[in-house]
Parts: sequence; structure tokens; C-alpha cells
Amino acid sequence: QDRYSPTFHLLWPSLDKSTFKSYDSRCNFIGKNNDFVAKADFAIPEKGNPNVVIEVKAYGATGSKQTDSLGDVEKIISNKRHDTYFLFITDGITWLDRLSDLKKIIKYQNEGFIYRVYTMNMKNELIDDLIKIKQEAIL
Repeated sequence: QDRYSPTFHLLWPSLDKSTFKSYDSRCNFIGKNNDFVAKADFAIPEKGNPNVVIEVKAYGATGSKQTDSLGDVEKIISNKRHDTYFLFITDGITWLDRLSDLKKIIKYQNEGFIYRVYTMNMKNELIDDLIKIKQEAIL
């Protein structure tokens, strides 16, 4: 069964065609210690040397899944290289019942550990940011 939400399916086809032609999906990527240390939904251009790591978390229900998401985010943050962009895509609305976890994720964004947190309503911002990252990173 496809684990990605409708949010993700609306976003990715545009991104794939307009920005990056190469990526690894659902993979463990090489982090700052040159080891496969963390999992991510996408590593661009590839898991062996990612310039961009994308994690997608979208659930139709609230509860422990969001806390698990926070743990996944923290593992990526602690293991990615400092020059790797980390983008987090979420459905947004289910976090209303888990505001403490969402606040931690936003704190990581404000501290610069996450490049940006995106929701379904931010498709254009996500595409614009990926194009900008592609130019900055010369991918």
C-alpha cells in the first residue's frame, strides 16, 4: 500500500519535472559520519551524497504517529551533514491535536535545522524553494 498522503501526490509530480531528475526514495542516506545513518523519504540527488533530504509525514489520524514523526525528524537533524538541506512536508491539520510536537518541529525550523516546513497549501513555495536550492547547490 502506498504510504504517502494525497498531499504528497499533489506535490511530487510537479517537483520531479521542474527541478530534480535524480533522487533516491525511501532510503537510508549517508550522513555526517559517512555512514548510512538515517532514513528519509527522498535523498537528492542520491542517498550516497545527498544535498537535499525530504521527509513526508501525513496521517489521517492523530496520536503516537506524530510523536514518532518528531523522532524521525530529530534523527535526520542529528545525522545529516551541515550543508544538507532538510525539507519537511506534512498535511498540517492533524497536528492541531499535537501542538507540542508541532512546536518542536517549528523550533527546529526557526533554529535552521529544517530549511522549511511545508503543508499542502504551500506547493508553490515548495517548488520555488527547490528551484532556489538547486541553483544554490549547483545540482
